[in-house]
Amino acid sequence: MQPQASPTIWIDGEFRTKETATVSVYDHGFLYGDGVFEGIRVYSGRVFESHAHLVRLYESAKSIRMTIPMSLAELSDVLEACVKKSGMTDSYIRLVVSRGPGDLGIDPRKSPRPCVIVIVDKINVYPAEVYQTGMAIITSSVTRNHSNACPPRVKSLNYLNNVLAKIEANDAGVYEAIMLNSQGNVAECTADNIFIVRSGEIQTPGTSEGILEGVTRRVVMELAKQHSIPLVEKVLQRHDVYIADEVFLTGTGAEVVPVTKIDGRVIGDGTPGPVTKKISEVYMKFARGG
Repeated sequence: MQPQASPTIWIDGEFRTKETATVSVYDHGFLYGDGVFEGIRVYSGRVFESHAHLVRLYESAKSIRMTIPMSLAELSDVLEACVKKSGMTDSYIRLVVSRGPGDLGIDPRKSPRPCVIVIVDKINVYPAEVYQTGMAIITSSVTRNHSNACPPRVKSLNYLNNVLAKIEANDAGVYEAIMLNSQGNVAECTADNIFIVRSGEIQTPGTSEGILEGVTRRVVMELAKQHSIPLVEKVLQRHDVYIADEVFLTGTGAEVVPVTKIDGRVIGDGTPGPVTKKISEVYMKFARGG
């Protein structure tokens, strides 16, 4: 008998309900945003790009001098068990590793054991219609974290930089905002990587511009190569984005979403373009194992 589909939560080896899942108020993830996380899609019961997400998680943890108290293989097994228990064929995993309980000081040495949390639930980042018609976004006044401050390549629990830009998007009545780096170049959006299309060529900022190396971003880049769509990583400025033929965003939650207006400027003819549609089509086919 198939289990009844419901949110599933696992904390340090124990399954909890949504109502009973708790962490200590002394956890440094809660107190200071000290920890790392991953968002992972499940398609047809299959954890999508599981290994890539876990590798990035362990790399992020290493970068902030945190040792995850289980092996990558063991954590992979936990994800599979949580997905199976949830009974959901299509779902979203939020995998969190916090520094763990300590004292009220900032010293991470006072948190001897990280806390590992797995949540399996549903997610809807954007309304379904924007995938057909495209969406408007803005450029945020909030500068993307400098790589020598809070490194964007570390997917940390400290998301205040992104949240502040998201607030500006909310205030402007749009779903997303482009974040510029300290040089004024395009980095990424609050929760998504950004791509533009010029004369049939896909262009996207490289890692040196202050971006998270998105798993969906990497998959899209590989699929573009497989389908003979030219793609380059390069420095982009607002001018490049404004005059693009097409713009689209990628992310685990967002998947591939077209952008048709930026800062009041219509992109292309105001509808999702052919390259965006092609990338979206091949990505969803690949994600679902087609």
